[in-house]
Amino acid sequence: MLEITMISTGEEVLLGDITDTNATWLSRLFFQHGFPMTRRITVGDHCERLAKEIESCSFNSDIVIVNGGLGPTSDDLSAAAAAMAADVGLEQSEHWVLEMKAKYKKLNREMPAANLKQAMLPEGAELIDNPVGTACGFSIKLNRAWICFTPGVPSEFKFMVKEQILPYLQSQYPQIQSLHCHRLFTYGLSESGISDTFKHIVLPQGYELGYRSSLPFIEVKLFAPSNDRYALELLNEMERLLGDNIVGKNLSLLDNLSYLLEKKQKKIGLLEYSTGGFVVNWLNQRSSLSEYITSATVNHNAAKEKISSDMLMAEMNDQLSFIHHQSKVDIGLYTGVIKGDCFTVGIITSEGRWYQQLQFKREYTHNDQRWIIATVLLDMLRRQLEGIDVFGHYESLNRILKNHSL
Repeated sequence: MLEITMISTGEEVLLGDITDTNATWLSRLFFQHGFPMTRRITVGDHCERLAKEIESCSFNSDIVIVNGGLGPTSDDLSAAAAAMAADVGLEQSEHWVLEMKAKYKKLNREMPAANLKQAMLPEGAELIDNPVGTACGFSIKLNRAWICFTPGVPSEFKFMVKEQILPYLQSQYPQIQSLHCHRLFTYGLSESGISDTFKHIVLPQGYELGYRSSLPFIEVKLFAPSNDRYALELLNEMERLLGDNIVGKNLSLLDNLSYLLEKKQKKIGLLEYSTGGFVVNWLNQRSSLSEYITSATVNHNAAKEKISSDMLMAEMNDQLSFIHHQSKVDIGLYTGVIKGDCFTVGIITSEGRWYQQLQFKREYTHNDQRWIIATVLLDMLRRQLEGIDVFGHYESLNRILKNHSL
């Protein structure tokens, strides 16, 4: 197995001033192409420490990607650190000086003298072109490792990786097979529960299961060799086990709703109390969904005196009827007030009306409460459009009551 390491540089990354999106992106891309990352390291703007890390990685890694530190300022130290680790000097790349001058000429600007620093590369380094920026990349062979140095600007980094570095790796390791990621988005199940459900599944060589939990969803990922027929059999078994808690196959809940509403050409109206506009704002994140929202009303989640369940359902029934008839929509959606740790949601169509009262099993922040209520409501919509039981199973909630009437 190849040992692949990424070294991210910069105090702003090390201290958390910025999120290292380059590392996340590279890990995902490399994994999907059969080059899973072994380690990720972050080093600040310190030449000797970076040089020691580069040298250390050169002994235990086959491939090292160093990201950042190729700019024209004093804290850009990757080239100097590379030269120190390899025990060589720095030399100016006349080719890259000409490239930079040409870039500035196109902008009708004179190149600052500080940019000459970006053409100073370790002796013997192989230049990697950067057509979208002034920081060239370069690579060196040191001990066991091929070490590639890349700019930190995301657009430049991604272009260099996709157009040059990844194709190089694929040519050097043709036996490595790309992986395809099959994604199942679920709601209502726990990560540990899903893991227990899958415990009897035996993954063949080259397959891997992954989970990503982000309130309120859990994304289940099956990584499998591209064009492998067994992957479809395995995926079918996973779908059977997860059942109707799958809110989207290779697409999110919102994207699935967009597909379903477009297919059925249904207009929706909303009346929100507890969610305070959260649902309509969430739906409007997809322009393809916005056109199906005919009306949206947001009312204050005012505290009310304690009322019986029958009175609560009667009130919701009236609200659903109001949405459906007054707004002249195909589907009405409703989020009632939060009463203690309970909330109500409902949906009405020409085929009937469904409403339920649910209880949080634990304490949530106000924002997380809105996420959960909105997701339950949109899951009811998804289920109604798919023609399955509108009342789903949610492990994090207790159902107090439910009602379906024509």
